[in-house]
Amino acid sequence: MALSREQIAMRMARELKDGYYVNLGIGIPTLVANYVPHGIEVMLQSENGLLGMGPFPTEDELDADLINAGKQTVTTVPGASIFSSAESFAMIRGGHVNLTILGALEVDVEGNIASWMIPGKLVKGMGGAMDLVAGADNIIVTMTHASKTGKSKLLERCTLPLTGANCINKVLTDLAWMEIKDGSFILKERAPGVSIDEIIAKTSGRLVVPSHVPEMTF
Repeated sequence: MALSREQIAMRMARELKDGYYVNLGIGIPTLVANYVPHGIEVMLQSENGLLGMGPFPTEDELDADLINAGKQTVTTVPGASIFSSAESFAMIRGGHVNLTILGALEVDVEGNIASWMIPGKLVKGMGGAMDLVAGADNIIVTMTHASKTGKSKLLERCTLPLTGANCINKVLTDLAWMEIKDGSFILKERAPGVSIDEIIAKTSGRLVVPSHVPEMTF
């Protein structure tokens, strides 16, 4: 069975390491803030000028002036800082983010990502994504494996305008956890109850399937 958005965020949170500075992109990545594992400290960064995001607020905690880059209301953790977007982008461009988690429209076997534009459709713009993919060495994409019509989003070559080239290391979808290496998607884990055949059928790019692919655990 395909993972929900929350389950994707829960599995993604397992990749967080103690002491990490982490940027969460718009969409599924923002949900990771709700599932930071107990016993570790991470500082979640938003390009609009916030370092130290916490989980999404309850009604009692709601502060309409405290938002992330996707204009969602958020909370802060002890030690949080609020500063200008210029300083925030200096942090990103200077390579001071340990992990960047982004959403995407397409990813291909070369680690290219298309995440900001569908020709002919109205979009808000690039946002901070181009800076994030240029300034980070460790980038993981969270996304659905295929479109609502069943068309694969994991391709041999991206068809939409690129956000960045040769920059994505790993991809976590509602069906699978994969590494991108040597021009291939390498299947590492599969969602509980999802078959290898379904993953193969919904992956257009070259896919390497090891002899044993464990199910994800949460």
